[in-house]
Amino acid sequence: MNAEGLGYGMKKSLEIPVEQAEGRVREELQKEGFGVLTEIDVKATLKAKLNAEFRPYKILGACNPPLAHQALSQETDIGLLLPCNVIVYEGDRAGTSVVAVLDPKVQLGITGRTDIEPLAEEVRGRLARVLERL
Repeated sequence: MNAEGLGYGMKKSLEIPVEQAEGRVREELQKEGFGVLTEIDVKATLKAKLNAEFRPYKILGACNPPLAHQALSQETDIGLLLPCNVIVYEGDRAGTSVVAVLDPKVQLGITGRTDIEPLAEEVRGRLARVLERL
């Protein structure tokens, strides 16, 4: 169960049900100073809006207030790139799940500001530790 790389994020497959994975993700985010500000239940939304079936899939908007404040203090409009998205969804096999996080270096890198790179590295490290501990 190694963390897998994406061009724009990091993900990890788990041998546990999605409900259990979501609980563990929330616990591990909290250990790194993140809270969940927003939550989108994609399965429920697609059912309600399109009457379409989809696997259990949640998008969690995670925020670390001190780091968010630092980023916003450096560039007010960086709020367009916040919060950090974390997804938790049911895997292809029964009883499995996948957790992925958007890479803050990629996300904040679109600003072109090198002075924000250390902050992006800090956030990336914290989110990578969340995945490692799952």
